Amino acid sequence: MDDKYFMNKAIDVCKKGIAKGQAPFGACIVKDGEIIALTHNTVLKDINPCSHAEVNAIAKACKKIDNIDLKGAVLYSTTEPCPMCFSASHWAKISRIVYGCTIKDSAKAGYHELPVSNKFLASKENKKERIELVPKFMRKECLELFKLAKNKHERVY
Repeated sequence: MDDKYFMNKAIDVCKKGIAKGQAPFGACIVKDGEIIALTHNTVLKDINPCSHAEVNAIAKACKKIDNIDLKGAVLYSTTEPCPMCFSASHWAKISRIVYGCTIKDSAKAGYHELPVSNKFLASKENKKERIELVPKFMRKECLELFKLAKNKHERVY
């Protein structure tokens, strides 16, 4: 299994979230080649602005391994994590983030984003613990999720 396989899992779970009326964001966390969390955005369902796909995945992964240290894990996200989600990844010691769309793409699609890139945030980390970033991976497929959500929902969140 490779990055494409796991990103497709994040895309699939994102589509499930869209079908449930949620915003188009999906995340998959993999450690030692095994999926330990696969979640989508649940902000509207939970009535919680912190229920982003990545934060949900980090919480689920930590519970699954009964530890808050996700060192060695890879986070696959359909969109570049927002500053909150990147910070949660930092605190959980995620080793690598692979994402599709950029924060700019998300803002263009109508989502309320802070224009702070993961590259900038990673540059502030200690070099020994810096999260490896793989940007714009399967970006085209991930951009389609914004179109799917727009067609499915009457408003943008």
